Amino acid sequence: MQSSDEFPIAIIGAGFAGIGAAIRLQQAGLRSFTIFERADEIGGTWRDNTYPGCACDVPSHVYSFSFEQNPDWERAYASAGEIQRYLLGCVERHGLRARLRTRTAIIAARFEEATGRWLLQTSAGDTVSARVVIAGVGGLVDPAYPNIPGLERFAGAMFHTARWDHGCDLRGRRVAVIGTGASAVQVVPAIAPIVGHLRVFQRTAPWVMPKRDRAIPEWARRWFARVPPLQTAYRWLLFAVSEAMGPIVFLDSPLSKLGEWASLRHLERSVSDPRLREKLTPHFQFGCKRVLISDDYWPTFERENVELVTEPIREITASGVVTADGREHAVDVLVLATGFKLGLANAPFPITGLGGQTLDRSRGSGGRPSTRRGRTGPWRTRVSR
Repeated sequence: MQSSDEFPIAIIGAGFAGIGAAIRLQQAGLRSFTIFERADEIGGTWRDNTYPGCACDVPSHVYSFSFEQNPDWERAYASAGEIQRYLLGCVERHGLRARLRTRTAIIAARFEEATGRWLLQTSAGDTVSARVVIAGVGGLVDPAYPNIPGLERFAGAMFHTARWDHGCDLRGRRVAVIGTGASAVQVVPAIAPIVGHLRVFQRTAPWVMPKRDRAIPEWARRWFARVPPLQTAYRWLLFAVSEAMGPIVFLDSPLSKLGEWASLRHLERSVSDPRLREKLTPHFQFGCKRVLISDDYWPTFERENVELVTEPIREITASGVVTADGREHAVDVLVLATGFKLGLANAPFPITGLGGQTLDRSRGSGGRPSTRRGRTGPWRTRVSR
């Protein structure tokens, strides 16, 4: 059965974007809104990613709302659990639970020209109406699974980092991690001390910079709480340092050589074995892929129970991973650190604007705005009064 409920403002997604938008609407005196979240709790990527070692690679005081600063961050780079607790606190402090509809996915949106409203179809089969739609749909949510022959044949435990199986005891077991991206550089050092043997399958060696993570002392946290402008100033200092690093990762920037030098020096200090260093050395320009930060990823490969495998994977069998050289690596647990389906070129669900034009079709035309009856395109609509 379909129902038609009136929601003047609809926010899709209850991660950082959706929660931040909701708080700002309330602060502006706008309280007629509803947040739709497909999961059973808020948090987005920080709700879903709970793998060992999961943390942010942006400084804690920067990775937070400017209007909801937290003086009690425990570390320079917050863990996933600490960030999730921060977001839950924001929801409770601003009374957003009453305007939150969990377990409700928006699966289609259509703009109705006659009424000047958006009609949103939910996963429950309802149709809701909104004057304004704010899309806070994140990208680091749906896991991307690798297209490796035989993956479905593996008989051991297998899971993606974003769907970590906390019931799987890794102590003393043979574990394989496929991937060497942002999740891998965190999970590999975290599980290496407890597993029996760890194999990391690397396709491309990433550039890694020192993280210099540290606990934030209690006295600093007290000062931030007592003197909020002090924390604001510190936040702006971190922003300035971050922006100053920008030119180092620009494509073809002469300063990228500085980043390469710093990363290679970090590698040399982290790994003593020259043959292992060569395997871990990137052979592409600094900044062409996401630059990772870690203090303990590279040193982990010098542990006796850790092996770096650089041969391409040929297939997965019931008992392990077969590489291109014909070697079968027997493993008990397969961890997929293979990232997310970003879908940057597509709408998160069918979205139809003026004249029946879809968002996917509009993007497919090169992103050029179309004009219709004097308007600037199908996604900038006037609200009738």
